[in-house]
Amino acid sequence: MPSGQACPFTEWQSYKGTKLYRGAQSGAYFFSTDRIAIDADGAPNAYHPDDVGKACHLPGKGLDCPANAGYPNTSWWNSVLAPDTHDASRAYVQTSGSWKGYFVSKTALTDPENNSEIDTARYVDASRTPYIVFPGPFYKLDGTGKLGDLGVAYHSVTKNWIPFIVADVGPDDPLGESSIALLKRLGGANPNPRDGTGVAHGKVMYVVFPRSVDKRAKRWPIADQEISDAANALLDQVGGRAVFDACAGLG
Repeated sequence: MPSGQACPFTEWQSYKGTKLYRGAQSGAYFFSTDRIAIDADGAPNAYHPDDVGKACHLPGKGLDCPANAGYPNTSWWNSVLAPDTHDASRAYVQTSGSWKGYFVSKTALTDPENNSEIDTARYVDASRTPYIVFPGPFYKLDGTGKLGDLGVAYHSVTKNWIPFIVADVGPDDPLGESSIALLKRLGGANPNPRDGTGVAHGKVMYVVFPRSVDKRAKRWPIADQEISDAANALLDQVGGRAVFDACAGLG
């Protein structure tokens, strides 16, 4: 995109106060927000039984506290934690491996060839993979995309950028929730899902490519390099990284 070229996105709709802009030709859309929420889900060490009942702002064994997963006092915790195979009223605790003793944390995006709900390899690891979270109602909107879609995030202050995958569906919150790995690569020092600290402050700008998952043979798992190559190729079609400067005034 040549310097000074106009932003290729025009106003589309709003979601909970965040304006969305869509490209007429590409179908891609763009939004920016200074809301930053940190997701640990999918990480094999996300939640630990010893942290149950502890306040989330206190240090613990897990990356996040079980209360943030709704455990054990809500009806929705089993959408975040795998239930025990012998007692569905309890969360399953890993019995072997590097993270023995931790709960199994899930993501909405899973390996379709792995049917074991208690296998951490089935999910997208928030500590390793840059991903974003769609709020449930946003996910249901026509045109916002599907699990496994790709995009690119750019931090307006640090100028860091990172390709990502859409990997989780969350509660009815505003946009702006992302994995630990994404927020770290955007300039965070030590993103902490327990209390929201350790992130780089300022607006994060997102370009999402809806239904880009349909162009791949595998929804998940895919290598980080494949995410990067495919997302960057899609970004080039709407102007490359220069699009973030061109659209900086939106939102």
